[in-house]
Amino acid sequence: MSDNPTILYTISGTIATITLSRPEVYNALNAQLHRELMAALRRAERDPAVRCVVIIGTGKAFCSGQDLREFADLGQSLDIGARLRESYNPLVHMIRRMGLPVIAAVNGPAVGAGMSLALACDFRVAAMSASFSAAFVNIGLIPDSGMIYFLPRLIGQARALELCITGTTIDATTAKEWGLVNLLAADDDFPQAVRQFAEALADRPSATISLIKRALEMSQYSDLAQVLEYEAQAQVVAGAHPDFVEGVAAFREKRRPRWA
Repeated sequence: MSDNPTILYTISGTIATITLSRPEVYNALNAQLHRELMAALRRAERDPAVRCVVIIGTGKAFCSGQDLREFADLGQSLDIGARLRESYNPLVHMIRRMGLPVIAAVNGPAVGAGMSLALACDFRVAAMSASFSAAFVNIGLIPDSGMIYFLPRLIGQARALELCITGTTIDATTAKEWGLVNLLAADDDFPQAVRQFAEALADRPSATISLIKRALEMSQYSDLAQVLEYEAQAQVVAGAHPDFVEGVAAFREKRRPRWA
């Protein structure tokens, strides 16, 4: 870990919280933050005690996107495509392939690649002071880091096109109405709302959640026959897991299940 870390990693019970910690630049993404965020995600994934991951920002913002000062330092040698392939794309793949549920706790503005980071997570819990902006067009770039993939799937093609072409900022209430946000909470209630949401996910069978994530992901690019076959194969795996036996037993005995 760096002497000046850009993320903070904490565990409370079965929940790992990864806090983006560059408040002086509204948690803008740079190379160090990318490395440390990837390391934190791997740490959570390897820890058998962790059943849910929360990503949140320090201070007033969730994440203001790419730190453009870092790009300016590269001058004429800048290759944005290479940067995406080396850092942003692996980060998005990491979040999507994790068996654990990942929550973006959007405590303030999520801008550009910061919005993409929130979209890549499985769930978004937002404070009333949160906002979302697909701001790439404002600097002459197209949305990246998965935004082109995730945004229309969440809010529809027309609204996604509007946000991406205009670079408009939408508030948390609009984001909730459009289906971008799963849960909206008053600022004062936000920490508790995030905690309760994470605890509810952590209380579900982890092996099953992992299978569900993978199944829904593959369904995005598969036809019905492929999905039906994948469901059958995944159900064999789920049915052979101890959680299935425990779930049935708990149902019959009218008690809470004790998941593996």
